[in-house]
Amino acid sequence: MSLKKVNPEQPKSFEFSEKSKSIAQEILKKYPEKNKKSAVMPFLYLAQKQNNNWIPLAAIKYISKYLSMPYIGVYEVATFYSMFNLSPVGKYFIQVCTTTPCLIRGADKIVKICKEKISEKEKQVSKNGECSWTEVECLGACVNAPMMQINNDYYEDLDEKSTAKIIDSIFKDKILEHGSYKGRKNTAPENKIIINGSDHA
Repeated sequence: MSLKKVNPEQPKSFEFSEKSKSIAQEILKKYPEKNKKSAVMPFLYLAQKQNNNWIPLAAIKYISKYLSMPYIGVYEVATFYSMFNLSPVGKYFIQVCTTTPCLIRGADKIVKICKEKISEKEKQVSKNGECSWTEVECLGACVNAPMMQINNDYYEDLDEKSTAKIIDSIFKDKILEHGSYKGRKNTAPENKIIINGSDHA
């Protein structure tokens, strides 16, 4: 049995928008007709993106018919992978990495800010309905720790001050730019390195 919380309030129906239908058709072209059920994960992601970051049961039923596969098969995939949400998480979903590299560089302080500004508990939507947060395992940006992912974007090299500013910008629905908050590009060194007498960033 899945331990994921399924939202008790469910929409009666779900259907891909015209834009999503167009994307779905492009996705299906990547698979042979007999193997179209292999598109279940990108279809679930598409449904989640269309439905404000969560997947209602009606969407699972819709996808099962679309791909001609059993409802339980789609449900199993939706409940197995952590990136799929079966309850509302808000317009902005914040995932804070608390794996060792981020933790030793202050991820616990980022979690503290989330608790103070958003909600005491993980995946509990803020009072204004804008966002929620959760702790996750490694997001693959260890060099730029600590970091968090907001929807599809990475916010890196964070501290308490920058995290608070980002969350405040979410509440204003004018989210700040993603990337490094120490101003470095990608995973470039923070300080200059002297090589053969020359400065290198």
